[in-house]
Amino acid sequence: MPSTEKLKKYLEQLCPIPDADWGLFCSKLQRRSFDRKQRILRVGEVEQYVSFIERGILRYYIEEDDKDITFELAFENSLAAGYDSFLTRAPVVYSGEALVATELWSITYADLQAVYAESRAGERLGRLAAEQLYIRKNKRQMGLLKDTAEQRYRQLLQEGSHFIQQVPLKYLASYIGITPQALSRIRARIS
Repeated sequence: MPSTEKLKKYLEQLCPIPDADWGLFCSKLQRRSFDRKQRILRVGEVEQYVSFIERGILRYYIEEDDKDITFELAFENSLAAGYDSFLTRAPVVYSGEALVATELWSITYADLQAVYAESRAGERLGRLAAEQLYIRKNKRQMGLLKDTAEQRYRQLLQEGSHFIQQVPLKYLASYIGITPQALSRIRARIS
């Protein structure tokens, strides 16, 4: 079985994990692999997993008329999910895809509930991970409201600079709320 060391290191930044609790959690994990441009979630589906991105990049987007709007990019060594659907068990109104070959460690809703019921550390870890997802989403929302496009792009560079080259310009531009042409001008200005 592939190693879960990167996941353990990530989670232990949130809180210590006793060996027994780690064993329980690992017994519930599934390794999932996706090819470049492969869908991980489709409109109308219920999100079944919270995942840790061991390798790769995920994009969540809304398809509208003849274009799509990227509202979330998740990079290696972070958590990803259609979290609203995961929690409410309601179908999503958006899609998700792997932008590059991607490896995930995933846990289902039912298995996560079992970990919560059996492990106090697991329950605490789940709460802290949910808080991280909320903080990330709130930072993005505040950035869209108060920051310039250039500031949003610079923030994105800080969060995933070595991954940015793998994200097509049109998705980056959509994510920060501008046209690809405007993003090209920003890139030229700051390079």
